[in-house]
Amino acid sequence: MINILNNSKRISYLVITICILFLTVLKGNCQVLYVGANYHPHDDKNTEKIKNDILLMQAAGFNVVRMGHLAWDSYEPADGEFDFAWFDKVMDMMNEAGIKVILDIAIRPAPIWLHHKYPSIDITDINGNVLYPNHRYMDDVGDPMYQQYALRFTDAITRQYASHPALLAFGIDNESGDGQISYSESARQRFIAWLKDKYSNLDNLNKAWASQRWSRRINQWEEIGFPVATHTTDVPERMLDFRRFVSDEINQILFKVLDVVNTNAPNALTNTNAWYYSQLKYFDYSLIAYSGKMTHEGCGFYPGLSLTTNWGVMNAAFGISRIQFESTNPFWCNEFTTMTAVPNSIRKSAYASLMYGNQMVCGWTWQSMWAGEEQYLEGMIDWDGIPNRKYDEYKKIAAEFKKIEKYFPYRLQAEVGLAFSFSSQIASKYFPEQHDNQLQACWDLFYWRNMDARIVEISRSPLNYKLLFVPGVAVMDEVTAAKIRDYVKNGGTVIMTTNSAIVDECGQVFATTRPGLLSDVFGIRLGSYEETEALNEISRKSYTGKKIELTYRGKAINAEAARFDIIEPQGAEIIGSITSLDKDYPVMTANKFGKGRAIYVGLPAKGEILGSLLDNLINELGIKKGPDVPSGVMARQIDKTHFLYMNISGEPQIIKMQGKSRSILYDKEYNNTFTIAPYEPEFIELK
Repeated sequence: MINILNNSKRISYLVITICILFLTVLKGNCQVLYVGANYHPHDDKNTEKIKNDILLMQAAGFNVVRMGHLAWDSYEPADGEFDFAWFDKVMDMMNEAGIKVILDIAIRPAPIWLHHKYPSIDITDINGNVLYPNHRYMDDVGDPMYQQYALRFTDAITRQYASHPALLAFGIDNESGDGQISYSESARQRFIAWLKDKYSNLDNLNKAWASQRWSRRINQWEEIGFPVATHTTDVPERMLDFRRFVSDEINQILFKVLDVVNTNAPNALTNTNAWYYSQLKYFDYSLIAYSGKMTHEGCGFYPGLSLTTNWGVMNAAFGISRIQFESTNPFWCNEFTTMTAVPNSIRKSAYASLMYGNQMVCGWTWQSMWAGEEQYLEGMIDWDGIPNRKYDEYKKIAAEFKKIEKYFPYRLQAEVGLAFSFSSQIASKYFPEQHDNQLQACWDLFYWRNMDARIVEISRSPLNYKLLFVPGVAVMDEVTAAKIRDYVKNGGTVIMTTNSAIVDECGQVFATTRPGLLSDVFGIRLGSYEETEALNEISRKSYTGKKIELTYRGKAINAEAARFDIIEPQGAEIIGSITSLDKDYPVMTANKFGKGRAIYVGLPAKGEILGSLLDNLINELGIKKGPDVPSGVMARQIDKTHFLYMNISGEPQIIKMQGKSRSILYDKEYNNTFTIAPYEPEFIELK
């Protein structure tokens, strides 16, 4: 009888748990906008202070907090000694207050006790010096013992909170691309094992690494060292493989953590601050993004402090796009700027982020910190716990978002894809125009036109777009080339820019006609490149430096480029030429291939170079344009009858519309036209 009762209790508890998790999933995906803060109760674990903080959060209308990141040893202060009792109370208080929690699984930084127990986790710098873990993220995440303990911690914290009603999502690590690469002996041995798995034997390795050059042949696996560049052209093939190895190790631990979460909490949402493009340890996040295991991509939205300039907002919004890839789930900005941002600039950024599918504005941070490496970073309340003007601004955002949240999050309707390539970013690191810069230049084209575009990884994408940009994708493997070929053959239009399809998958320049594997698709032969500054010595227009004149469809365009490609058309039509040098140089070509068209631009992706070409293609391909607004206004049509605007200029802007409309934000009625004040949003419903 006792066993039957116990089993009955277990079944009841299981049903309740499933119901809670189901409701959590629904809550995470329904049309709600989250506003809140990153909160660090582990700083003092003061229950009375936490209660007071929660009251202030409730007064501000907050409905989410992010907790737990960078705090592993707050839950496991010593090896195997887990302490969750203090945090249970925090979670319960958040639940009682109606505030949802993103609970980060803080696998980095590892506790000092773990570094002490397993010194192999320590970072060894490029000179062979073992570094004491003073700073955060000083962990070798590929180390087997690190991974064992990180997964043990993941298992413990996810079991503890999988069914807690306050849980909105588990956070998977934080800023995984940040932190130094380790050059330890154990890392070298793992690199050798990775190479053995990839190449099977030394003959394959030597061929891939072109080891006949400079007498660098590898005769036994133990001869392999770390490829450390001493100047910009050192060992490109080895560097490419090494960075792929580092990327694979980061992805390996992230996938392992996700698997533990999915085992212990199969219905839990997941999120991360995916700063994969840090220059310190840039890795290929597209594997995670396309896996579907991260239910909500996320990032820190840090546009700088300015209200009047917009480059910071552009860069931060580009960060959303390059992390979101083609996920159709809402995006979560699980960190959002506070600092000393100019009044109203946070609110401006919040509305701008909504236009890129964001659902969450979670301020970093709640309280100005007392100690540690960020002790002077200012939050929403001051060091003594008194709210400041940023608290008031977030309170205003929360109140306004409540008015409009049922129409959000915005679902992007992109008809254009922008190709990302991790390998190409590594291979182009020392080019005059890196792949990332060309990718962002293409993205900027659509920012200025208030149009949606998706960043895609071609080998993983269905490529359901009318137009595809391939901006400086230097590494061209057979899978990617085949997908581009089929895309054009089946009716797609592709624009490829300079520095694309230069090297094969190993990082060696194609010995065949370039663009490698695609010369027939584009109908051209790429020869060498020329340096603009040198050729300007014989400029017909007396230009100097990197300045050139480009003529496209009879229109002269002034631009700058360090280099340009020598293009020999082999069936392609010349549609643009450089006309300022000693002679005309073909620099834009279009080739019909199958049902589609392949356009090559022998210059880097820049707005002034591609703008006119893009505008013509938008019309020719019937790509939906953005809302018709004055320059200085961001805008999106959210659905058939609702429009979101953000005036990012210092002047009032007049929006022309036909018929009557209503401001949901300000409860005003409009007839035909209305005016948006400087740096103010507007949300309109057509009648």
